[in-house]
Amino acid sequence: MIWIGIGLESGMGLSHLGGMTGPWAPDSWQQRTAAQQPSYPDAAHLRSALRQLSRLPPLVTSWEIESLRRQLAEAARGERFLLQGGDCSESFEDCESAVITAKLKILLQMSLVLVQGGKRRVIRVGRFAGQYAKPRSSDLETREGVSLPAYRGDMINRMGFTVEDRMPNPDLLLRGYERAALTINFIRALIDGGFADLHHPEYWDLGFVQKSPLASEYMRRVESIGESLRFMETLTGTSLGDSSRVDFFTSHEGLHLLYEQSQTRQVPRRRGWYNLAAHFPWIGNRTRQIDGAHVEYFRGIQNPIAVKIGGGVSPDEVVALCEVLDPGHEPGRLTLIHRFGAASVERVLPPIVDAMRRAGRSVLWCCDPMHGNTEVTETGVKTRRFERILEELEKSYRILREGGAHLGGVHFELTGDNVTECTGGACGLTDADLVRDYRTQVDPRLNYEQALEMALLLARLMAQQAPGKPAI
Repeated sequence: MIWIGIGLESGMGLSHLGGMTGPWAPDSWQQRTAAQQPSYPDAAHLRSALRQLSRLPPLVTSWEIESLRRQLAEAARGERFLLQGGDCSESFEDCESAVITAKLKILLQMSLVLVQGGKRRVIRVGRFAGQYAKPRSSDLETREGVSLPAYRGDMINRMGFTVEDRMPNPDLLLRGYERAALTINFIRALIDGGFADLHHPEYWDLGFVQKSPLASEYMRRVESIGESLRFMETLTGTSLGDSSRVDFFTSHEGLHLLYEQSQTRQVPRRRGWYNLAAHFPWIGNRTRQIDGAHVEYFRGIQNPIAVKIGGGVSPDEVVALCEVLDPGHEPGRLTLIHRFGAASVERVLPPIVDAMRRAGRSVLWCCDPMHGNTEVTETGVKTRRFERILEELEKSYRILREGGAHLGGVHFELTGDNVTECTGGACGLTDADLVRDYRTQVDPRLNYEQALEMALLLARLMAQQAPGKPAI
């Protein structure tokens, strides 16, 4: 595996960062064991690509990152709610205006429903503009006696089952950066141009919502927000201009550590190092080893960060991760994204919540009800059932409330298209329907109608909580 010891020309010496313990540098992770990293055949080619990446402009800014951190701190206190969603694994081919617009639309529509139902500001975080690398359960994929490197995402190799396609290619790192930049630029242009104007939420409609059984409930919520806006503007005699623009942030799993390192920078008038490839990177469930390279890298960046915790994690391990990743108990610093599955969450989550309470740990609790509920049909198709996703969400909400905490966010794999990848929901998809429009490269996603239905059901849960400050 060619990657250990490959440095970047950025003056990365060891330094002590405020709130951190022990020496850290953007490349200090290279002294640890790094899981889920690709094996490149040409070290010189890899070094060349990384040098280029380290000199390219950042994709996000430190002040955007700090703004998100403040908002996540408010979510941890129950004043906001985190909505994080997007593709399981982005495709370079989907970097086009219609696909990006559809994903932005569904997240905005879901946030509209949650604002109305939960009476709290919603933090909108897209799981895109960088989600081009994926962990795999095996390094190899075998077909008809032929074994090739597993597909690890468009940033690393290609889906085609040939030696050339499956060989990790450093040029794809540059292509991933470019696609992320194009996506972020287009999203910013849409939002700055008034795409998210709450005065005209009807503009967000995607055609097939009109056929959904939930269309009337959604439109009632839209009209309720419209009435609130008109009332406030009549009362104040001014236009609520801020309602025409919303904050929108990006996130991805910080899996490919050399890529993340190449975008880790110091900025003027701020202490420490920022990962400027995304606002909100996270550590995956397969790379959260407390003495591993990913935890070592993440402990030193100033971004708000998250950790996925799934099956096999112990309460003591979760507390220990918090001690390493957030030694200073900094508000908004750490989010725990739990993903245990509907069948296991009642057994696994309560001891963790109790251990965190006894340790005096305050984090943002975020439920990922997707990954723990993946199954394979009799015909070999990977899917997730809507009712199991909802079940884990409802159980998590109750468990956290009974443990003296609260559900502060959700993390969904979803799309703005009408795909057929998850079964159930008001649209009534069955196993037989999966073949109709199954597009995902890796894991199944909620389609547009299912995602909107999930938001409506979540809004009902949020309405049971003590209301926070009403917000648009």
